[in-house]
Amino acid sequence: MPAVPAEGEDTVVRAKSIPEAAVARLAVYLRVLSGMAEQGLTTVSSEELSAAAGVNSAKLRKDLSYLGSYGTRGVGYEVQVLVSQIERILGLTRQHKVAVVGIGNLGHALANYGGFPGRGFPVEALFDLDPDLIGVPVGGLPVSHLEDIPRVCAERQISIGIIATPPTAAQSVCDRLVAGGVQCILNFAPVVLQVPSYIEVRKVDLAVELQILSFHVARRADIAEAALENQGKPGLPGTGLPVDNGNGNGHKGAGTDGGRGMVVR
Repeated sequence: MPAVPAEGEDTVVRAKSIPEAAVARLAVYLRVLSGMAEQGLTTVSSEELSAAAGVNSAKLRKDLSYLGSYGTRGVGYEVQVLVSQIERILGLTRQHKVAVVGIGNLGHALANYGGFPGRGFPVEALFDLDPDLIGVPVGGLPVSHLEDIPRVCAERQISIGIIATPPTAAQSVCDRLVAGGVQCILNFAPVVLQVPSYIEVRKVDLAVELQILSFHVARRADIAEAALENQGKPGLPGTGLPVDNGNGNGHKGAGTDGGRGMVVR
């Protein structure tokens, strides 16, 4: 008989099989489930969880199947069990020490954010180039100089670096973080970083996100405008009127509907 893998080995195998998009959704499920646990809920159905997370229930069940969790018919999922499974697969059963580089407005906010430690991401180091900031405590931590990044990160075993600097400084900061043993980088600077293949980089570009939202707003406005313009014009989208093929009764649309009075949209 084949050997049964240990729990840690099984987690590694499962983690490797999970698509990137599903990993992002698991993080959302964890946030929702943690809120439910705080409210005292012990079980949740796939429909309830999918509605709270904003995904369809079939996709949610597929995502949770990567964890080996299939729920119980008529009962649903145990909230605390799901929380534990997701935390384990996301590597949240251990702490990941964080360094923030660039103590401007965004860096200050990140350094002072109280939600990181409770979720396993304690901020352990801060860096900046401004001489007026060096040695000044922010969020309880003194700010160190950029030149000290490799040494401090190695000494404090920093695993995640957050870059909140201007774009011109981002690559040199990234190089120093890598030299200090940082394995993952969250980049807020609007620039593409060059890193070794073993370094994981996630980019957060707020301007791009706003532009994407702008696209959706503009598209909805265009659809609404087109619907208003087409009011009263038979056979056009948004009118609710049938196609008139010239016979005066407006019930025999000439098109791909086969002449059965269906409006093709």
